[in-house]
Amino acid sequence: MKLRRAGGDERGSALVELSWLGILLLVPLLWIVVSVFDVQRGAFGVSGAARAAGRAYALAPTDAEGRARADAAARQALEDQGVHGAPVSVTISCSPYPHDCHSGTSVITVRVASRIDLPLLPSFLGGRAPSFALDATHTVPIGQFQEIDRAAP
Repeated sequence: MKLRRAGGDERGSALVELSWLGILLLVPLLWIVVSVFDVQRGAFGVSGAARAAGRAYALAPTDAEGRARADAAARQALEDQGVHGAPVSVTISCSPYPHDCHSGTSVITVRVASRIDLPLLPSFLGGRAPSFALDATHTVPIGQFQEIDRAAP
């Protein structure tokens, strides 16, 4: 005569439970790691974009051309870091000459702001995918002594 346990045969159920528990814990952990890396990549991109935009603006011959160059440099720097299609806002301010940034002893401040969408999250949570706002500031001083092109009329 065989004796049976009251709970039935449960051999192998620990392996199944451990597998499901591992999957349930691993998926959110993996999402957190991927999200942190995406936000860090965006932070590096925005920081590099502010630095590149400041240099491009300072090296331009005029303020109008400098704004165009700064915007293009910021977008290119973000693309280089793998931040594709993110909105970019470039704000430029100067002191003590706010209307002539390229005059001697001026200090140019460039602020670049962008947004990184968090990966693998559906947009039904609030209209669009959840995102993380990023911004960086870079300051470039213009020297007191500047080169003048005497060959130009």
